[in-house]
Parts: sequence; C-alpha cells; structure tokens
Amino acid sequence: VLFPEYVSRAVKQGLEQADILPGIVASTTVINGLDYRSISSIPAEEDKEIKVVKEGAFIPETNIRSKENLVKLKKRGRSLVASYEAIRFQRLDLFTVTLRQIGAYIARTLLKDAIGVIENGDGNDNAAEVVNCAQNGTLAYSDLVSFWNGFDPYELNTIIADPAVMAQMLNMEQFRDAAAGLNFHGKGEMITPLGAKLLKSAAVGEGTLIGLDKSAALEMVRTGDIMTEYDKLIDRQLERAVISCTAGFAKIFDGASKVLAV
Repeated sequence: VLFPEYVSRAVKQGLEQADILPGIVASTTVINGLDYRSISSIPAEEDKEIKVVKEGAFIPETNIRSKENLVKLKKRGRSLVASYEAIRFQRLDLFTVTLRQIGAYIARTLLKDAIGVIENGDGNDNAAEVVNCAQNGTLAYSDLVSFWNGFDPYELNTIIADPAVMAQMLNMEQFRDAAAGLNFHGKGEMITPLGAKLLKSAAVGEGTLIGLDKSAALEMVRTGDIMTEYDKLIDRQLERAVISCTAGFAKIFDGASKVLAV
C-alpha cells in the first residue's frame, strides 16, 4: 500500500540532491492547468530612477503587462517496472538508489530547460544578450570584470558555466593564489568570481557562460509536485510506477541575464 509513497519520496530525494534550480530561479508559480501567461515590465533608463515628486505633481508610472505568448510547459516522465521477485527478495535500499537517480535525471532535465529559456527566450522576443570576449577563444579576467560591470542596475550574483569554460576560469592567476585555492583543494568549494555563486553544467552551450541576477531573471511554472501513479499486472506478476513532472520557465526582466561567449 505504501509503495507509491515510497517511490515518490525517493525520487524527490534524488531531485533535491542534484537540483541547482533554486540557485537561479527567482520565483516559482504553481498552477492548476496547462496554460499560463506570465507578466513583464520593461523599464526605460529613466524609469529605473526614482525621481523627486513635487507637491501635486504627477507620479511616474511603472507599467506591468501580460506577455504576448504563453509559457510552454513540458511533461516528462519515466515508468519503473519491477517483478514481484525483485521487490520481495531485494532490500529497499537498492531500489532507493535507482529512484534517486531518476530524480537526479529530472533535475538535470529541468535545468536544461531553464538554461534554454535564459539563452533563447521564452517565445516573447527576449533572448539573452550575448557578450563576446575581447580575444576570441580565450577568457580573461578583464572579460569577467567587463561582464560584471555591464549588469548595472542588476547584480551579477550567479554564474553557470560550461565545464571547459569553468576550467579556464579556475586556472586564472586571480583564482589560483594560496588563499583562494585553500577551500578548493581542501573542501572542493570553488572560488566565486566577483562575489557571484559559481555553478557548473553541461547544459550550458559550449564555450559560454551565463551570468544572471538570481532575484530578477527567471520564473519557474509547474502544475504541482512530482506525480507517482501505481498499478499491478497480475497475469505477469509485475508492479509499475509511473513518475512524471510538468514544468516550464519564463523570463522576468530581460537585462537580468546575459551570455558571455568565449
């Protein structure tokens, strides 16, 4: 009777252990349907400054509108099929490892969807601005400084990098001094360039890194928690559990995320 709940909890554990989405998502919206239209506000430069308002004068407005296109939600799932013998004569610990791995696959897939929306937009003509390095193929510390400086008035507080770009970054002289390398060599904690949280993912395009303001860049939309459905095939003595998740992503402020191409 408790098998479906056990499956659901084990998958959630794996998802939470491998999930880095909380580090890049500003807001999560749960809906009870398949259609969702997000909102947007595109402030001009003068709108970003709160000016002095004289007595009786008109107060400047910030306009918020619904986006033209809906957020695309994707349903992903996996069916787990096990024989009676496999369940009856094996310890649950072994099943838990497999279920946690399925949760990790879900987390990586959702991250890939999120990165795709950041890079290419959510269908509302809001792809991320691409900034090129000064010297093609080489990432220099000056490139990172210029990239960081271009986020004003937003804050560059999170960087997601392709593994090869991550290696270039960690091999920079500025990140290889004794004090900076102590935590990396001793605890495996990576250096944070310019105070930004550093994340690594193969889902990022080759030779690129994504910088974003975690508090203003991305919205996650989902229809609920991970769903687990369960049944038995008596004639074949099989038990099946179907695990599924429906989610999508939308950009909030266009300037809060940018791509640096090496």
